Amino acid sequence: MTASTADVVLVAPEATWNRARKTGAVLAGLGLIATVVFGLLASTKTTHYALGTTTSGAAIPIPGKLGAIVFGLIALGAGLALMITQKRFGLWVGVSLGAFVISSLCWQVSQAANGDTIPLGSLAQLTVLAALPLIFGSIGGVLCERTGVVNVAIEGQLLTGAFLGAFLGSVAGSYWVGLLAAAVGGVIISALLAVFAIRYLVDQVVIGIVLNTFALGITGYLYEQIMRSDTQAYNSPPRLPEWDIPLLSKIPIIGPALFQGTILTYAAMVLVAVVTIALYRTRWGLRTRAVGEHPKAADTLGVRVLGLRYTNVLIAGAVAGFGGAYFSMVSATSFTKNLTGGAGFIALAAMIFGRWQPIGALFASLFFGFAGALATTLGSIATPIPSDFLNMLPYIATIFAVAGLVGRVRAPAADGKPYEKGH
Repeated sequence: MTASTADVVLVAPEATWNRARKTGAVLAGLGLIATVVFGLLASTKTTHYALGTTTSGAAIPIPGKLGAIVFGLIALGAGLALMITQKRFGLWVGVSLGAFVISSLCWQVSQAANGDTIPLGSLAQLTVLAALPLIFGSIGGVLCERTGVVNVAIEGQLLTGAFLGAFLGSVAGSYWVGLLAAAVGGVIISALLAVFAIRYLVDQVVIGIVLNTFALGITGYLYEQIMRSDTQAYNSPPRLPEWDIPLLSKIPIIGPALFQGTILTYAAMVLVAVVTIALYRTRWGLRTRAVGEHPKAADTLGVRVLGLRYTNVLIAGAVAGFGGAYFSMVSATSFTKNLTGGAGFIALAAMIFGRWQPIGALFASLFFGFAGALATTLGSIATPIPSDFLNMLPYIATIFAVAGLVGRVRAPAADGKPYEKGH
């Protein structure tokens, strides 16, 4: 080949209709809907957004129709900005979605039958409460999948934790016993997952689904056979007490949410910080990430791959089990069949949406928790949207986030791949 016919390097042109532009177009469409539809449907009545947990006290007044139109235009503009610039994806998505939600609130609250005020402190508090089991479940998923084991069994871990927490907490009359029992319930499901996935090399997704079904069946059976025979003795778990942090709990909006709650609220915040530091600043974290990415190389360097996987899966089960205690000892006064209602699958989505990062899982859980809290708050003031549709909000948000916002993500390279020493 002569110099005149030297190889020509062909560079593929950048995609003109990429993820940023597609997302921007969708957000712009939502903004247009908010501006036109919400603006037309909203009344001229002024809506109020109280800073505390009640409808009294300081509040931010926003005219219903004007607010719906203005925030709809902001959502539209942020979507167009993302579509045109293709930069600052997270910023423009957050601004657009936030403005869309506020525009929707202006319309719904202006037409509500039972009031014209949204207590933002109460909404924030409900958001954190709804997110608690998702935080524990998604962090449990991170611990498993960072070490190379797919954890589809989060729902089973939450449900078994809720059952044992209610049962043994009732028998002992102690919420401390209930919390410990909930962790044990999660460990039981995790132990089965570890044995079948690590020891017997069963497909990890399949065994996760099987364990969810097993947990649903066994807890339902024991509920019918034991709990219903004597509810007072076996299904009256003690409620977790609320502990307020002086001064901090009085901060508007975030105070009631973060500094006025049960031990699970504070444990969730500590858990995220501890797992983040441990995963990225300790020898255990380095080995965990190595095993999740390249177990053979880690084994060559002397890391006990299978032992570390067993350990992390069991720890993950205990963490998810604590999240199960929320259902039977905080949000409800007793255990009922299928009490978790699919929260484990939302936690799994939060883990993926958070890109297998503890802090990402936290914010994803809060996002889904906000959807549930918003549905509860809007339902209490009888907005124009039917309650059945409002109850769908957390699941709609899950589908929208994972399918539309998560984009291309990469799980740990060895996630779901069995490892046999010497192979």
